[in-house]
This record gives sequence, structure tokens and C-alpha cells, in this order.
Amino acid sequence: MKQLDMFGLLKKDMQYIEEQLYASIEGDHEELGETSLHLLKAGGKRLRPVFVLLGGKFGQYDLNKLAHVAIPLELIHSASLVHDDVIDNAETRRGQLTVKSKWDNRVAMYTGDYLYAKALMMATKLKNPQIHQILSKAMVQMSIGEMEQIRDFFNTEQSVRNYLLRIRRKTALLIAISCQLGAIAADAEPRVCNLLYRYGYNVGMAFQIRDDLLDLRGTEKQLGKPPGSDMRQGNITLPVIYALQDPKMRGSVLAEISRIRSMKGEADVSQAVALVVSSPGIQKAEELADRYIAKALKALDLLPDQKVKKNLRDIAHFVTRRTY
Repeated sequence: MKQLDMFGLLKKDMQYIEEQLYASIEGDHEELGETSLHLLKAGGKRLRPVFVLLGGKFGQYDLNKLAHVAIPLELIHSASLVHDDVIDNAETRRGQLTVKSKWDNRVAMYTGDYLYAKALMMATKLKNPQIHQILSKAMVQMSIGEMEQIRDFFNTEQSVRNYLLRIRRKTALLIAISCQLGAIAADAEPRVCNLLYRYGYNVGMAFQIRDDLLDLRGTEKQLGKPPGSDMRQGNITLPVIYALQDPKMRGSVLAEISRIRSMKGEADVSQAVALVVSSPGIQKAEELADRYIAKALKALDLLPDQKVKKNLRDIAHFVTRRTY
């Protein structure tokens, strides 16, 4: 899926969102504008704005109004990424130098803070207090998710439940509210807003599980960063947790994780990645992602008949087979 290719009737509106996204970070400070623009120009799927617009199709669709939801959500997502890159000591993202790599950690942290502030400024133009409540609660949960991930670096005793709660906070929640807030901003019926939240939540869970699988099985060209980055930084993802639960694999995987930890970010992780890829953990993680997609499609079936249901279904299917 190339950017915008699968969104049909939304192409023109997404081009407008893209233009306004760039405009939203201009004018306050030259260097912060430059670093923010560097991050945004690295691209991305822009799934969160797309979900906002698709959600808006279930109510009174107003692009100008929806832009004040779509752009803040993308800015919040971008801010979380630039902060992640500092924590992960990441040199590249989407094949480009990260802000922390091209500038430094302090500049990257302030860039993330600037993007958060810009998101909140734009959202204030919407007068519905429910939107602000949902958005602020999600940002709190995202922060908790980030802290939980740091706490669990190299924690080989963590459970599948811990992992799922973490990705709910870090990834699924923002996708869920993107679908929900688009519908709320368009004054859709509460039942429709709730179903869109359920659809987005399950797509978001599957999306992150697929992302973690790609980190193990993708190439640097596909990922825009070296494969195995999660293991190198100590992020124990679902396939690794499942591999650790296999008595035949546990000892070898534990030994590799211990070796990686001792190298403090400089380890060759190819052997560790090969071990996990050869374990039952890959298939088990794929099966769980598929179950989340099935739940998303079930919620989608309960929504009123609209042309955009095909777009939402296409995105769900894209998540199941994506290679980047």
C-alpha cells in the first residue's frame, strides 16, 4: 500500500490534511520548525488522519472541522516517535536520520514537546469537551505505556498480558480514538462512535503485533531501520515472549538476550533473531494478530452501510499482510 493509494475518495482531502499538517508547525521558532519538518517529511502511513476522516463519513462530514482532530492526532503520534527515538537511541527511522541523530537528544526532546503543544493548540478550536477529555486521557495512557515499556526492557519474565496492556496504551488506543473522534466531531450517533472505537482498537492491536513481527522478519529496506532493533534495545515483544515460553527454546533465547544486554546496544542480534524466527512464537503471534483483525471486522459489520466501510475493511486486510 503506497501512501494514499488505497483511500480512493479521500485522496484530495488527505492532500489537504498533509498541507495543513506542515503548516501547523511553522512560524514559532526556526529550529523547532526545521526539526519538526524533518520528522514529518520522513513520511509515514498517516493512518490516524485517515481514520478520522473515515469516521467522519458516518456523520456530518466537514473537512475543516475534522482537520482539527486529524492533525493533532498525527502530531501526537509524531511526538511520541521522536521521543521513542531518544529512548531507543535510534539512528534512523523510515530510512532517514532521526532528529536525535541529526541534531541531538535535547533538541529531539524539545521537538516532541513542541509537537504535543501544537497538537493541543489546534484541538482547542473544537468546542466539544468530550473530544478534549478523550484526547487527554489517551495521552496520559500513552505516557504510561512508554514508562511500562522502559520498565520492562530485558524483562524475560513478563507475561503476554503485560505485553498486550502495553501495546494497548502505546499504539491501539490512539488508533481507536482516531476512528471514534472523527465520528464524534461529525456528530455521529453514539453507537456508531463506540463501534468505530472497537474497530480501531482491534486494528491497532493487530497493527502493533505485526510491527513487532516485521522487526524480526523484515529487511532494513522494508523497515527503514536495522531489523532486530527491538531485541537490541531490550524490548521483549510478543514473538519473543512466546519463544521464551517454549521449553525447547527458552535456554537459548535467554542466553542470547543476556548477551545482548551485556553489549549495551552494540550487539549483533542476527543469531537471536534467527532463533525467535525459527520458534513457534512467530506463528502464535500471527494467529493472535489475526484474531484481533477478525474482531475489528465483526465491529465493522455492525456499522451502518456506507461506502467507506470498504476502505476500513481494506485497511484491516492491509494490516494482516503488510511488509512495512
